[in-house]
Amino acid sequence: MRKISFVLVFMAVCLSAAGDDGFPEFAAQVIDASVGKVCYAVTVADVDHDGDADIVALTENRVIWYEQPAWTSHIILQDQTPLDNVCIAPHDIDGDGLVDFAIGAGWTKTGTLHWIHRGKDPKALWTVAAIGEETSVHRMRWADVLGKGTPQLVVSPLNGSTGNGVRLLAYEIPESPATSRWTATVLDADLNRMHNHWHVDFDAYNSIDTITASREGLSLIRRTDSGWEREHLADGATGSDDPNQNGAGEVKLGRLAGGGRFLTSVEPMHGTQLAVYVQAADTASWKRHVIDSGFVRGHALWTADFDGDGTDEIAFGHSDTPQTFGVHVYHAMNKDGTVWKKQILDEGGMATEDLIVADLTSDGRPDILAGGRATHNVKLYVNTGPTK
Repeated sequence: MRKISFVLVFMAVCLSAAGDDGFPEFAAQVIDASVGKVCYAVTVADVDHDGDADIVALTENRVIWYEQPAWTSHIILQDQTPLDNVCIAPHDIDGDGLVDFAIGAGWTKTGTLHWIHRGKDPKALWTVAAIGEETSVHRMRWADVLGKGTPQLVVSPLNGSTGNGVRLLAYEIPESPATSRWTATVLDADLNRMHNHWHVDFDAYNSIDTITASREGLSLIRRTDSGWEREHLADGATGSDDPNQNGAGEVKLGRLAGGGRFLTSVEPMHGTQLAVYVQAADTASWKRHVIDSGFVRGHALWTADFDGDGTDEIAFGHSDTPQTFGVHVYHAMNKDGTVWKKQILDEGGMATEDLIVADLTSDGRPDILAGGRATHNVKLYVNTGPTK
C-alpha cells in the first residue's frame, strides 16, 4: 500500500498535542463538507482494487466512495433503495475478488436488505439486488457466526416485529446471490431496542460470538452444540421508570496490555454515559465504571491501540451535546483499565453519527473516520503519533 503525503493532500489541523500525557496527535481532514442530510454510516474498503483503503459513506439516499490518494468522490448508489439507508457492510459477495456492499434501507418503514455490485466502471452507479426484508433493520456486519467457513451477514433491527423482541439474523450467501433466496438463521429473538452488535471470539475457542447492546444491557450470544445460548453480561444504565432509558446502545471489546480485557458501552441507547466494564480475574462478573457523562446522544464507539502501548484506547462520538458535540479518545491511566483520561479531537465540528477506526495512511497507526448527522459531513482524523 502506498504511503500518502498528507502535507500535500490537505491542510492538516492539529487537534491535540502529545504534551506531558504522551497522547498521540491527530490531524483533521474534511473529506466531504456536505455529504447529505445525514451521514448514517462510514466504512473502509479497497473499492478500486489498487491496494489502498478507500473511504465509503452512506447517506439517506446515496453511497459515495472516496478514492485515495486525493479522496475523489464517486456516487455509486443514488435513489435506488427506499429511504432511509441506515447501515452498510463491505464484502466480496459474488466471489469475483472485488468488494461489494450490503445495505440496510427503509429502516423507519418496512426495512429492506440489499446487495449492491459494480459494473465495468466502479465509478458509475452500481446495480441493486434484494437480500430480504426485516422491519426496522438498523445494523449489519459480516461474521462467520454459523461456523461454516465463510461469513454471514448478521443483521440487528432496532425494534422487534414478531414475538418477544428483535430477531438477530444471520443471512447466508446463496450460490446465485442476485437471484436465489438468502436463508436466515435466527440467533436470538428476545431482546428489545437493540441499537448495535459486535462480533468477537469471546472465549478464545476459535468461534465467532456476538455481543449485543440493547434495552436489557450487554448480552453475549453464541453457538453451542445444543443450539444458541444467550448470557447476560451487564445491565447497563438502570433506575429509570421508562424501560427505554435503561440498558445500553453501543458496545465494543478492548484489550489491556497485561492481557486483560474490557467492555465499553454508551448507556442507555442514545445515552449520556460512557461506561467501561472490567472483568476480575477470579470472577465471571463485569464491574461497571462510568468514565464520562453529561453528553447528549452518544452514538459511536470503537477500540484500538492508538499509541502502540499494548492497551486499547476508546474512540467515542456524540452528536447533540450543545456546542461541544464531537469526537473523543479515552486513554487508560492504570493497568487494570478502571481510570481513564479524555482527549478531545473535535469539539463542535462533528455531530457524530458513526465512526470507524482503520489505518488509512499506511503508516501502521490507526486513524479515525467519522460521519456527521446535523453537521452533514465526513472527516478523517489522522493519527500522526508519536507511538510508544
